[in-house]
Amino acid sequence: MKIFYTDHFVLPLPEGHRFPMQKYSLLREAVQAFAPDLPEVAPAATDDELLLAHDAAYVDRMSNGTLTATEIRQIGFPWSPLMAERARRSAGATLAAAKASLTERCAINLAGGTHHAFRDHGEGFCCYNDAAVAARALQRDFGVKRVLICDLDVHQGNGTASIFSGDPSVFTFSIHGARNYPVRKEISTLDVELDDGCADENYLQKLHAHLPNIITEFQPDAMIYLAGADPYEGDRLGRLKLTKAGLQARDRFVMTSARDAGIPITVTMAGGYAHNVTDIVDIHFTTVRTAFEVFS
Repeated sequence: MKIFYTDHFVLPLPEGHRFPMQKYSLLREAVQAFAPDLPEVAPAATDDELLLAHDAAYVDRMSNGTLTATEIRQIGFPWSPLMAERARRSAGATLAAAKASLTERCAINLAGGTHHAFRDHGEGFCCYNDAAVAARALQRDFGVKRVLICDLDVHQGNGTASIFSGDPSVFTFSIHGARNYPVRKEISTLDVELDDGCADENYLQKLHAHLPNIITEFQPDAMIYLAGADPYEGDRLGRLKLTKAGLQARDRFVMTSARDAGIPITVTMAGGYAHNVTDIVDIHFTTVRTAFEVFS
């Protein structure tokens, strides 16, 4: 199994900023203690790769620091050369993992899941859409025809849905909070909306009801899985009530479904905003450990 990390590019965020940037270094340290030889520094996505999913003018503004004040406010991070480089590394890590999954069966980005990035702008702490870049690269360079993006972050992947709107070669599947961000949802291939307070049993019933049918009918050649930690009952922004055991059952079902169908799977961490950062790291690390168990 291949695992890629990006936490050597740490953004200096203002005091009180809602994004728990420290979760990435803590997660990498936990993974290194578990599998010392595996985590690798993520490569940066090239312009050529980013342009598979993004407009050239937007990539240029991101790279050269000419984003407008409105664009910076939408993203939620102050622009800096470090921020631009980290965005490339996050997309590059998912792309590297997607390539590795074709031979390894499963590969992991210890960051990623930046599903609010649209073709021409970023939103919600997301600069480039790593899943979209990786899906397009798999199709262009590796003969992959159909990609399933299984998005189980608590927020709808509005950027992903928009980028692949009308494209039958990419199936965008999102289970998310109906009343959560973004206020204006895009239309995924399949959206499953959940009421506030949804707990393990109801969540897992919906996942079990839909994912096997998608795999059977769509017949994906590759899967990209956004294993968000934010459906957790202790998340500040999630509004759902999944336990850690429920989230692990979710991960295991997705991974086992991919393994049993012979579908290479790329795993990204996506969101997580628990009051205690150790809870976020524990959930993400359990995702990694579960991948080892399923694909051992």
